[in-house]
Amino acid sequence: MEQEIQEQSANENDTAVVTPAQGDIVEAPPTRATPCPTCAGAASTMAMAYIYALGRIEARFPLLSVEKEFAQVVGQAETAGKTDQQVFHAVLSKPENRYLVRQMCWVFTIQGLETYILQPRNPADFDLLVGAIRPVPGPNDIDIVVGVRGPIAPPEFCNGLMVPIVAFDQIYSFDRDALIEAIPKPEQTTAEQFGPAAEELFSRIMQMTDNAGATDEHRALNYLAVRYPAIYAKAAEEFGRDFSLTGVEVRLSPLSGTRRIVEVIFSFTNRNTDFTEKFFVRVDVTEEFPYLVTKLSPYYDR
Repeated sequence: MEQEIQEQSANENDTAVVTPAQGDIVEAPPTRATPCPTCAGAASTMAMAYIYALGRIEARFPLLSVEKEFAQVVGQAETAGKTDQQVFHAVLSKPENRYLVRQMCWVFTIQGLETYILQPRNPADFDLLVGAIRPVPGPNDIDIVVGVRGPIAPPEFCNGLMVPIVAFDQIYSFDRDALIEAIPKPEQTTAEQFGPAAEELFSRIMQMTDNAGATDEHRALNYLAVRYPAIYAKAAEEFGRDFSLTGVEVRLSPLSGTRRIVEVIFSFTNRNTDFTEKFFVRVDVTEEFPYLVTKLSPYYDR
């Protein structure tokens, strides 16, 4: 079975470098390497790495002086009857407190582990960070970060936390229930069947080992998890036929040439006969924003 692929011209994305000065963003020339301010030698560089990661965003105080300034602002606000989290959100949401937003350390955690420090490529995008702080956080809250990974943060940047800095271009914030409800349900599948099927597939992708959203494989998986509902419809259909989800695999496509294309393969095994069916999609991960190349279709081992 032959698949036709439309190839699109690759546009090099401008990169940005986050300097050790908190919130200082400077433009860099359009290249696939960025200067490394924490490396030895002026000529040190590190290869650009795109990020498409699922996790949680937290705002932290990088310095004691910032925490004290925040406390003074809280002392002048109406806070009666509000929880600490609601007060925190209310203070950072006010336009006159934008200077505090720029001073905060924005940490991205994946599976509870501190993975990245976030900085916007455009200062106007601090609003996206504020929007990720919920007044009433829940266990199913999810944030998606799309950006470029930079150097390891120096110790003074975020109270001693030394993880890669990510200059982001986009952030999506939602909760898992809202994602599942927004997925179109197949006509032949009831809500009672579809909900658990979608939950299981999403959880499987989220729990895959070391998914920091930095490799081509993980970026493709994370993209499909939030942008391609057909995989959830197929999972619900297969569960209805008494098949179990037994594998999610990502391989470099043999059609990759000047562009990086991966195949994401979903395996379903019959619970009675052990017969396995496989379905796959192709995703282009050449640039910062992945996109679908071919729709979900049967996969045959070569």
